[in-house]
Amino acid sequence: MTRAWGLLFGGRARRRWIHLILGGALAMPYVLVGSVVVGPLTGVDDVFGSLPLQLGSFAVGLPLAAVTSLFPLTRPLEAGAARALCGIDADALAHGPARTRSERGRTAAWFTLHLGLGGILAGTSLALPPFAVTLILLPLLTQPSFGGLELPEALDHTWVLALSPVAGLTMLLALAACAAAGGALLAHWAPALLGPGPADRLAAAEARAADLAVRNRLARELHDSVGHALSAVTLQASAARRVLDTDPEFVREALAAIEDTTRRTVGELDAVLGVLRDGDTPGTAPAPTLAADLDGLLRRTRAAGQHVTATVDTGPTALPPLVSREAYRIVQEGLSNALKHAGEPVTLHIATGDGHLDITVENPLGPCPAPRPGGGHGLRGIADRVRLLGGTSGAGAENGTWRLHVRLPLKGSM
Repeated sequence: MTRAWGLLFGGRARRRWIHLILGGALAMPYVLVGSVVVGPLTGVDDVFGSLPLQLGSFAVGLPLAAVTSLFPLTRPLEAGAARALCGIDADALAHGPARTRSERGRTAAWFTLHLGLGGILAGTSLALPPFAVTLILLPLLTQPSFGGLELPEALDHTWVLALSPVAGLTMLLALAACAAAGGALLAHWAPALLGPGPADRLAAAEARAADLAVRNRLARELHDSVGHALSAVTLQASAARRVLDTDPEFVREALAAIEDTTRRTVGELDAVLGVLRDGDTPGTAPAPTLAADLDGLLRRTRAAGQHVTATVDTGPTALPPLVSREAYRIVQEGLSNALKHAGEPVTLHIATGDGHLDITVENPLGPCPAPRPGGGHGLRGIADRVRLLGGTSGAGAENGTWRLHVRLPLKGSM
């Protein structure tokens, strides 16, 4: 009993009933246009005084509704109403306008179904309840204390007064059942008629791919920036601790390098996290480039006690901005790997030639490091950056030396 009551009058049933009433309200302008056509054809001035003529006007108006449903906003609005009132999963319905002939046809079918069922249920919901309430109260209305309502001779029977409340309640329950059935029918057909088509699925897949690309880019930025900073700060602090009593000057340089590294990293972290905040813009800290930040990167790396020999056979300021940014991250990751895993000294060579930028980082192989949970993403990130720029990369050990070589094209990079 409780379940049956919930099906007829529960929250979902009431929302679906409202959805049907909304369809009836949308159908009214089309019924009015239909009455303008039906009236002159039948020679009747008051079309709404006759139920058959009302139904005729309704039948004429529905094809007009199907035609107007071809407007682009129809499907998004109808899908939004179905999500909110019919209890349909958001992913089961399309979000954008219909793009193909098939999608427009399905939208027209849905709009016609919504307005057709809604018009019938809305009209019934307006006309039936007052009549049903009158039947329920009929035994009281015929009493002298309530004015002594006189019934027609055919209805002036005791059994009529006894059954009239039952008939009124039955009508209300039947109306609720019809509304629940109509709402369930619309909810059943909504995914089929308003669901995403091939074009929508392709657009959604492209949006997911673009979102994944952005997330991967942000993950690389965080790994390269924060990972390098943590490695550098750890080694700088370790080196300063070892000579704390014997080389105060080196300790001061190491602390200054730690301060500079953390300040820059916090700025870069704010810039990256700004992209992740909805409605927010990237942070104001500019992305580091080879032209502007190579000297600082080398200085901070050397402050950790690492001997780095750098040879730059090019003018970094002449590099395209995109190449300069990505090259900085590649050099940063190469030095970070040397800091964590390698011996010293580290040799860095940057040169341009034949329309390419060549980056080479070499260092003696150090002791095999202990595996780190989640580690090992640095070389993969370098490979991703190089691939997006159309370059080549390679890394490996040869004759006791670890060598990282990257070649980036300069032509066409903006």
